[in-house]
Amino acid sequence: MDKTTDEQNETAETEAPGIAPEPSVEGPGIDQEPEPGETPADDSGAAESHQEAEPEMFPADVVHKLRDEAARYRTRAKDRDDLALELFTAKVAATGRLADPTDLPYDEGLLNDSAALDQAIGELLHAKPHLASRVPHGSVGQGPRSGDAGAVDLASMLRARAS
Repeated sequence: MDKTTDEQNETAETEAPGIAPEPSVEGPGIDQEPEPGETPADDSGAAESHQEAEPEMFPADVVHKLRDEAARYRTRAKDRDDLALELFTAKVAATGRLADPTDLPYDEGLLNDSAALDQAIGELLHAKPHLASRVPHGSVGQGPRSGDAGAVDLASMLRARAS
């Protein structure tokens, strides 16, 4: 047999069926020029490109744990936003200047600054005065009066009207 035929048979026996042999990592020699479009490669560059081609895999339990943790943080953030909106609405209602505290649009910057909140309510009322609270203050002619605290005599009232 020929020596090259023996080498081909050995190569065919060591390779698994259906798997192509790995391409040679060797670059062009000193005498050889690289083909157009090729770049000369050294051993370290080929190893790096081979490692970059394989995606990194994480164990399933680690992935599930990270996803559960992220879901908890999303839930907390949603709860935080809901609570901040409730606090903002309560602060606007506590001023008593608006009929409906939800008329003032939510602004997170106004939560910690009472002066800015009062200013924003004032600007809203200046632009839309119909949103102001309509709760009467002072004497409106109804209810108990401080000057009429005496006893009421219904019989004397009826006699006065009868005559």
